[in-house]
Amino acid sequence: MKTLLIVTLTIALAVAACGNEVSDTADTSLNSGNRVAGGGSPQPARAAYRNVTIPAGTTLSLALTNGIASDTSAVEDVVTAELTRAVSSDGREVLPAGTRLTGSVTDVDDSGRVKGRAMIAFRFTSLRTGDEQYDVQTAPVSHTAEATKGEDATKIGIGAGAGAVIGGILGGGDGAAKGAIVGGGAGTGVVLATKGKEVRLGPGASATTELTAPLTVRVRVS
Repeated sequence: MKTLLIVTLTIALAVAACGNEVSDTADTSLNSGNRVAGGGSPQPARAAYRNVTIPAGTTLSLALTNGIASDTSAVEDVVTAELTRAVSSDGREVLPAGTRLTGSVTDVDDSGRVKGRAMIAFRFTSLRTGDEQYDVQTAPVSHTAEATKGEDATKIGIGAGAGAVIGGILGGGDGAAKGAIVGGGAGTGVVLATKGKEVRLGPGASATTELTAPLTVRVRVS
């Protein structure tokens, strides 16, 4: 009888011990979960994005960030610029000021003698905003040097006037007429030997182009 009582007590104690162990394990797991959910550092909310399409025809106001020139640049030379004015859609800023564009020189011609004016043309093919880069299609931008016809006429006139004075001194009235012809010819020679103005655009030079195809960009909304 005593033996049976001892065995019964032993079994009871063992069962009680097992129950305590299971209960402790469950509490530890629950407490651990509470610490992660409530006691730990809050997890940052994930940013939300959506795609926004900027329509063709949208104007891009730019400032060059590298220099180009009709007498030093060549076709395919790199041209870089950045937006000086943000592009918005539905009241939301899509492309901020400072967005970077990259392109290349598409045509260039330095100033000729007598005929032709210097020009340089370029277009942009890539756009980068934040960590995203996109292919872009834009209208070409072209700059042509100012005409020099007024200056050329002045040069010819000076030559003719000087020739008339010299001719008048040497040969009277008839000499003055001949001198004017000779002097005018000399002035024309100066024009023939002088190149016109070049087109030089340094960093910060303004440029305006527009999208020739829609551009879809990823925009953060929260």
